[in-house]
Amino acid sequence: MLRNIGKSLLLVTLTIVICCIVYPLVVWAVGQTVFPEQANGSLLRGPDGSVVGSRLIAQPFTKDEYFQPRPSAVSYDASASGPSNLSASNYMLRARVAASLGPMVKYRSGAPVGPDIEAWFQKDQFEGKPGIVQQWADAHNAAAQAWVKADPTHGAYVDDWSKKHTAEVEQWKKDNPDTAEPAAVDLAVIFFDDFSKQNPGKFPAAVAHQTADGKTETVIEPVQEGADIQGTFFDMWRQEHSTADLADVPADMVMASGSGLDPHITLDSAEYQLDRVAAAWAKDTKRSESDVRKEIAEVLQQNAIAPLDGLAGVKMVNVLEVNLALHEKYGDPA
Repeated sequence: MLRNIGKSLLLVTLTIVICCIVYPLVVWAVGQTVFPEQANGSLLRGPDGSVVGSRLIAQPFTKDEYFQPRPSAVSYDASASGPSNLSASNYMLRARVAASLGPMVKYRSGAPVGPDIEAWFQKDQFEGKPGIVQQWADAHNAAAQAWVKADPTHGAYVDDWSKKHTAEVEQWKKDNPDTAEPAAVDLAVIFFDDFSKQNPGKFPAAVAHQTADGKTETVIEPVQEGADIQGTFFDMWRQEHSTADLADVPADMVMASGSGLDPHITLDSAEYQLDRVAAAWAKDTKRSESDVRKEIAEVLQQNAIAPLDGLAGVKMVNVLEVNLALHEKYGDPA
């Protein structure tokens, strides 16, 4: 029996040594000597040498001077990688895609659709019917609630509204006796119904203001134009303008990847964004837009890759690498 116990202990010891010490050390040594960049996270560094990200993980870019990655269901959070899992029949998937399309979609002539969406949106202040905002909130409760949950400032704005409209809140409580004390998200629909009546032709959106001490403060205000209106109401506008001849948009500009962290976009997607990026850099550098556009197009071609050296798939560009190349070429955005 003691001999069997001894053999078992020897086997356990050898297993621990091989699997927990020898094997990890061998893998680490091979990684550090043969694939040091990949083993350390494929990190990318800025002009000052500091780490700005990984070429394997997407990150958001909001300035017009930079190319934007695919939408992310996890806000590019690597610790929460995953898709939204919304079904094709779920309106929230349609709403998210529409929100991406509104500010970017163009007519086949090349003119942007956004200004026409804003003009159509504003017309409700001249018509004697429920406002577009009220129609939207009543028809798509989940979308109205998603707006409240999208940002803490949105929830705070609705909370502040509820304190000034106690009668509407009390009526909501009577209509929903199972909810003792409604949260801001519960009041989304009645908030938007009241907002539509008080602010015809407008929508609540974040507006940045500079304070006396030079800091930037973001507050929610009624606005008549902007990306929020173009994105939120693109779907309703499209249904009323079904014959409008719109240009195709690359799918990866509006559809999130399975991980929410895909660092690449197709070359078609990058070229679709080229006009915006070139115009922004031309304004910053005070140079000809056509010249800047040619330079950025060359940067895209230089950074474009295809699977199996072009034998499969389509050309892709790494968003972070391209944006770093633009930063190196033109400096900081204005």
